[in-house]
Amino acid sequence: QVRLMDSGGGLVQPGESLRLSCAASGFPLEYYAIGWFRQAPGKEREGVSCISNTDGMTYYADSVKGRFTISLDKAENAVYLQMNSLKPEDTAVYYCATAGLSMTRTGVECRSQDLWAQGTQVTVSP
Repeated sequence: QVRLMDSGGGLVQPGESLRLSCAASGFPLEYYAIGWFRQAPGKEREGVSCISNTDGMTYYADSVKGRFTISLDKAENAVYLQMNSLKPEDTAVYYCATAGLSMTRTGVECRSQDLWAQGTQVTVSP
């Protein structure tokens, strides 16, 4: 069965860290691009970070640059999102999904594709 499973969310205080995991079954992640997307209550879904596992291209939203790091573990067939210095505005449901990255005049863009995980809640609160 081809699917993605994400995990690692939780309740943390501002300034703390979390690592989200996106594990794949039924296909090798190293040949795909994977992205992390998030949706907060009352807000539109936004792209957070993406990685093209074929050429290493990465994308980070401006709001997370310097704080979040996306990486691939081929042995585990998983993509991780290390989130440091978390802020209350990072609170959202985070989803991993297959993605597509492209280079444009303004920089790297990332769009979700059709395979999604179930989502994991991240809450950053004092």
